[in-house]
Amino acid sequence: MQGRPVRESLTDYSEFALPNDANHLGNLLCGKVMHLVDITGAMAAMRHSRRPVVTVAVDYMTFLHPVHIGQLVILRASVNRVFRTSIEVGVKVFMEDLIKGDVKHTSSAYLTYVALDESGAPVEIPPVIPETEEEKRRYQEAGRRREYRLEQRARPRRPSEARP
Repeated sequence: MQGRPVRESLTDYSEFALPNDANHLGNLLCGKVMHLVDITGAMAAMRHSRRPVVTVAVDYMTFLHPVHIGQLVILRASVNRVFRTSIEVGVKVFMEDLIKGDVKHTSSAYLTYVALDESGAPVEIPPVIPETEEEKRRYQEAGRRREYRLEQRARPRRPSEARP
């Protein structure tokens, strides 16, 4: 199966922070940000795999700066690594104050998607080809994150930690 370069998965998505998606302080709800992250990540995964995808994991997310009503939310995503049927995508979120011209990195996340065939079963994905030093670094780090996720899944849990 022929690989595809990271650049083919690059995805940008933007939208205004509107009052319906804000809390009482005028800040965009974190759930709305997470929703946008998932959509943008899925677009990058689909661009690479040319298949429908489903989200199977989201690594932790931190929120560095709030996004206020009227500011632009900018999301940038690309594939970090492919693992046969799963694909890790990195998403960065920025806010831009269009009046002042300020741009701030507000959050980042790593999401794992699985590509599906016509019957809804996982399907093999073409490998990704990292070309730049940054892409190669992200590729290596994605392997370490996957090892950690698999270790956590295999770890015995106490009854209080049981998954639903």
